[in-house]
Amino acid sequence: MLFDVVGRKYFHHSIPGALEITEILMALVIFGALPLVSWRSEHIVFDAFDGMLPQALHGLQHRLVHLVCAGAFAFLGMQLINRALRFSEYGEVTAHLALALAPVAWTMVAFLWVTALVHLLFVVVLPPDTQTHAPHNTEFPK
Repeated sequence: MLFDVVGRKYFHHSIPGALEITEILMALVIFGALPLVSWRSEHIVFDAFDGMLPQALHGLQHRLVHLVCAGAFAFLGMQLINRALRFSEYGEVTAHLALALAPVAWTMVAFLWVTALVHLLFVVVLPPDTQTHAPHNTEFPK
């Protein structure tokens, strides 16, 4: 990618297909990180209502949030299956390198479903009084 940027800046030509490779790799990195972020509870947390909710209901709240997240990721996976099937049926490929898009879409589906399973696991296994998000780190790295 460095050569592509240098080529565009100084020679007014980019490497053919570099954008396609970048887009595919970005999709795989983003979707591949979803299960890890969920497993480590490093996602963005909106906790404005935690102070208003009785402590006894926090476990139920966390389980409900994980259930909603599991449903959302599973739904997105189902929607992406339709796209992956269409890519397979029509033989969709990238414009320059003719890379098949169906395997990328199927990989994204797998990552979405693994993320849904992580959240389902937290619905079943998570103790009710466990806080599910990582503690806020206010220190700057040295």
